[in-house]
Amino acid sequence: MSRKKTFLAVVADAAGEVFEHPELLLAGMNGMQARLPRPDEMIPLPEGSRLFTIPGTPPMGFDRRSRKLLTAQSLPRSWGGGPIQAVSAFMTPAYTRTLLPAADYGRKQVQLPLWSYTAVGWCVEEERFYVAAARVDRNTQWRPEHFDDRQLDPLVRKALRENPGNRLLEQLSRCAVDYHCFAAKNLFFRRWEAPLPTSPVCNSRCLGCISLQEAPECCPSSQERLSFVPTVQELCEVAVPHLEQAENAIVSFGQGCEGDPILQAETICASVREMRRQSSRGTINFNSNASIPDAIDRLADAGVDSVRVSLNSVQEHFYNAYYRPRGYKFADVLESIHRAKARGMFTMLNYLVFPGVSDREDEVAALETLVEEAGVDLVQLRNLSIDPVMYWNAMGAQGEGMGMKTMMDRVKARIPRLQYGYFNRTRETFYPEGYESDWPLPGE
Repeated sequence: MSRKKTFLAVVADAAGEVFEHPELLLAGMNGMQARLPRPDEMIPLPEGSRLFTIPGTPPMGFDRRSRKLLTAQSLPRSWGGGPIQAVSAFMTPAYTRTLLPAADYGRKQVQLPLWSYTAVGWCVEEERFYVAAARVDRNTQWRPEHFDDRQLDPLVRKALRENPGNRLLEQLSRCAVDYHCFAAKNLFFRRWEAPLPTSPVCNSRCLGCISLQEAPECCPSSQERLSFVPTVQELCEVAVPHLEQAENAIVSFGQGCEGDPILQAETICASVREMRRQSSRGTINFNSNASIPDAIDRLADAGVDSVRVSLNSVQEHFYNAYYRPRGYKFADVLESIHRAKARGMFTMLNYLVFPGVSDREDEVAALETLVEEAGVDLVQLRNLSIDPVMYWNAMGAQGEGMGMKTMMDRVKARIPRLQYGYFNRTRETFYPEGYESDWPLPGE
């Protein structure tokens, strides 16, 4: 990145119309600390991304002349001087944010919905939007242009006619059509990664749960949770044709419309064994909080190929503050990660990152230790979707981190074999050509 680029703050009027502010340079936030973005923290706004206002919340930026941090109280006089709002980007998948939007959150009057909020500015020299982010995955299969609903509807209707009475398929049709879940759409398009929601219950009470919100301080969940446990037959009727026919076929337990699948390990193990009896093709993945280590052993024996363990932090106090576990401990999660790798499963972290927490010195050191000791193969650097102030206050964090890009570079430099990403992988792409590991690979 050239250091000569000038990034102006992006703001909105009361109606939501977006402008570049002529007098303010872009500020981003690491935690609740506002600062100028570093050159390596900014990239052009990825295609498929969207801009949103932060309702009723004044933006912050640095005065172009004095370089002092200011809160904009209103639009410039030349624009009428009316009410002003901060603006955020919601990026298309595959990109990890490096800074939060800078705003006077103390004046925010609403609880923000469960989206990931990213600082966005206007590049004067190139006349286009830039965001505070880094690309962490080259997979292009999750771009919005691949999901045309005009093609989807007849495929959904056909699948339901051919499988009458399959409750799981009915659930996934709703996920695809009503909730616009890309994974559910993949099932009907017969390609790539498809979901297998299984559990109506969970043993975590995540602050940012998108399927069930018990906490009155948060916003409504964005979808309804699965209300039943599918039978082995229902699971196989959905999964086996996909494994057999789909391009780059993956079927995944553990979805946004369910609790945690580890609580249905017995049913899942039986279904995986039956899937593998019918087909050796494709990849079977298990997304989970990994709260029951013995279940990880059983899943490996049944034939699960990969495990993705969700956590917002590798430090117990931050983990507990977000996941609020019931009936398990953080030590169980760590034990499961070790067991998954030891049993030969491709082992990933679904690392829900947040600038100011994930890039703290103590957090980065703890992440490096876990990756090295457990042999974690890949860290998915997923943006945590939650109101920034709500999360920051819940964590009880203070100060400023080293920067997300600095964090990523440091961990990779210490552990070169570690892979970064945003999406699950097929068995054929677990280990890229030329991959070198200091950890024994399966079969070695």
